[in-house]
Amino acid sequence: MYSYLARQPVLDRDKATIGYELLFRDGPKNCFPNVPSEEATNRLLLDNFFSNGSNDICGGKLAFVNFPEKSLLQGTPLLFPSNSFVIEVLEDCTPSEALLTTVKDLFQRGFLIALDDFNPSVEWNRFLPFVHIVKFDLQLTPIEKARFFIRRHQDKPIQFLAEKVETYAEFQEAKAAGFHLFQGYFFSRPEMMQQKTLSPSALTTLRLYQQICQDDVNFDAAEEVIATDLSLSYKLLRHVNAITSNRAVPISSFKQALVYLGQERLRRFISFVATSHVTKNKPPSLYCLSLQRAHLCELLAEDISPKLNSNRAFLTGLFSMLDSLLDQPMDVLIPMLPLDITIQDALIQRNGELGYLLSLVCAYDQADWSQVDAMCKQLGLQNENVAKRYLESVEWVTRIEELQ
Repeated sequence: MYSYLARQPVLDRDKATIGYELLFRDGPKNCFPNVPSEEATNRLLLDNFFSNGSNDICGGKLAFVNFPEKSLLQGTPLLFPSNSFVIEVLEDCTPSEALLTTVKDLFQRGFLIALDDFNPSVEWNRFLPFVHIVKFDLQLTPIEKARFFIRRHQDKPIQFLAEKVETYAEFQEAKAAGFHLFQGYFFSRPEMMQQKTLSPSALTTLRLYQQICQDDVNFDAAEEVIATDLSLSYKLLRHVNAITSNRAVPISSFKQALVYLGQERLRRFISFVATSHVTKNKPPSLYCLSLQRAHLCELLAEDISPKLNSNRAFLTGLFSMLDSLLDQPMDVLIPMLPLDITIQDALIQRNGELGYLLSLVCAYDQADWSQVDAMCKQLGLQNENVAKRYLESVEWVTRIEELQ
């Protein structure tokens, strides 16, 4: 049996990913057994810290883990090194003397501590000297109330994190209010929908995508596109050499890379490099999430009976964030690519089996377990197997991150 894990990026003011909140949720019906919050936390820790370590899931970045009151008072965090994760003290904890003593002890032992969904009150003020991060849910706390609190405590060594930032306007408003860190669905949506033209790097990327969408990759055409962009050429060769380091003679030309890699592996590498190339002014989490979705779709396509075309599934996942990457509506971008009609319908309308598969993957990203359950039934998949595949895709994209 597998725990149901999702991760949500935590971004700084420059939209660089500094960590991930690890989400364990009890899915409805058959998604996962109904368990107490303490058991859910323990399962998450057991599955992701005892056996593998957080680096497998977070790529060496901070891991934010929710801790209910009972787990804190029982000393569960003390089972792990102090640099393992950020302890999130949940909003339903009682600000008692016992909890204060526990937080002080964890602080003195070097743990990073965050107050989750914080609601300012006199009872919680005495905790602030022992807290590193205070999180405000912008859907529950008016921005002016948060701004006032931040200003009152700006002399303290506390970072303030805005949760549920869902639009560009909210992100800008939260920055103006003094927040240092941010979470929310905004990171996976376009900032500027009014942009009418594509940048040169976006056009180059789109031309490359047109090549990898073909059933047979035209190597000469792909080489011609890459040759127009020195930075892109360098990145591709660096990636290829990273996986061929045992060769006596390094690969030094794109033609040589084509011969060595072959069509399918080249298609994957074009995906990696082109996507990262266009996201240079975007949060890195966009690049990683699009690749992770692509690989998860590819893995799950093999588990559906009858099997779906794995390459089409990969492309469906990869292009599922194309609107965010290129700041253009999906129904404008997708017709520019020579995609199979089933992929187009999946991306624009979420129709067909590929559409259901994409809906499943997106729901898993957002820990929407009722939608996960519905799509699993639609596709004939087992929830436990989806959880396993999700972890495999996260580990895979973490290895890709290490090549950057």
